[in-house]
Amino acid sequence: MTASEYKKLKGLRKESLRDNMTDIEVDLTNIGEIATRDIAREEHPTGLKENLSVAKRGGGVAKGAKDLYEKETKKSAISQSNSLNYEYIDEAKKIEFY
Repeated sequence: MTASEYKKLKGLRKESLRDNMTDIEVDLTNIGEIATRDIAREEHPTGLKENLSVAKRGGGVAKGAKDLYEKETKKSAISQSNSLNYEYIDEAKKIEFY
């Protein structure tokens, strides 16, 4: 899932996605980032294609962890809920009286 798809799922506009993740979502994100960093340090990719390949492999590590978590806990690792409750105001419909 891309960051924009994830923000849409959680109903966020400009708010920080990471600030609105559950503990497991943050941990899985960290696993993917750390795996990507470690693969890149080992292989020294150059150029966009090689870096994209490394990033996809790092994300695959996180996906494996996510799948195992969901299998063992029988719970989804991805949540629509967010830690803050936002109430959006439709500016087009907002009428102010002075």
